[in-house]
Amino acid sequence: MTVVAVLADPPRPGLALPRLAETSPLSEVAAAELSEAMLRDTLRAVERSGGDLLVNYRPDDLLPESAVDPEEPSEDALKSIAADVLDDPAAARFEVQVGSTFSARAGNTVSHLLGEEGVQSAAVLRGDAPFVLRSTIDSAAMKLRSHDVVLGPSTDGRVYYAGFKAPIDFEGAFAAPEAETLVDRANDADRDVGFLGMQPTVRTGSDLATLVSTIRARWQAGRVVPERTAEFVVDNGLAVVADDAGDGLRLVRE
Repeated sequence: MTVVAVLADPPRPGLALPRLAETSPLSEVAAAELSEAMLRDTLRAVERSGGDLLVNYRPDDLLPESAVDPEEPSEDALKSIAADVLDDPAAARFEVQVGSTFSARAGNTVSHLLGEEGVQSAAVLRGDAPFVLRSTIDSAAMKLRSHDVVLGPSTDGRVYYAGFKAPIDFEGAFAAPEAETLVDRANDADRDVGFLGMQPTVRTGSDLATLVSTIRARWQAGRVVPERTAEFVVDNGLAVVADDAGDGLRLVRE
């Protein structure tokens, strides 16, 4: 069974999806609301899968001072979200992240799970890829039976999922372009790499346009959509339209 570590920050304005507020019609507050919606969908997907959910959070002393809420610690904020969205919140583990960079924090978590706890496989999710469904996570777990490392590629060279049956050198392993860097590290460690299908992650206005168009298309076709994220798109009137020149697209709030 794979332990799926969702590396999460409390969805607070200015902390959550900062580039999105700079490159889209969304304010910092709205970007934080979208971040929370995507996180809710991610937690729910992991719970429904065959994996074990680990919420791996940055404690207040690792957050920017502007993102610290003295009345609600980071752990409490994330436990409140989990309690609201999960069928069995008590089954989810919560542990602090350790490390000064994302690569260090992700690497420390995976290395601890594989080395100290002796789990069969461990995976990292960021919570910004809302189309990761239960089937995605279960498919990744199956691939980890025959591959040492399984990656889910995304736009801009990112990965939305990184699963490991054996460790690699994690120092700087998530440096851009993440997919190539992780494969390089896997090759250096003589680890076999498998891949999942590509899925969008959401960090910029361009990413959000892709998400909005995909959600609306799937909804119209009667296909499954990430529930909370789709609700955010509809409630905020987000749509993708042709630009004035007619040769491109732009994101609008109707």
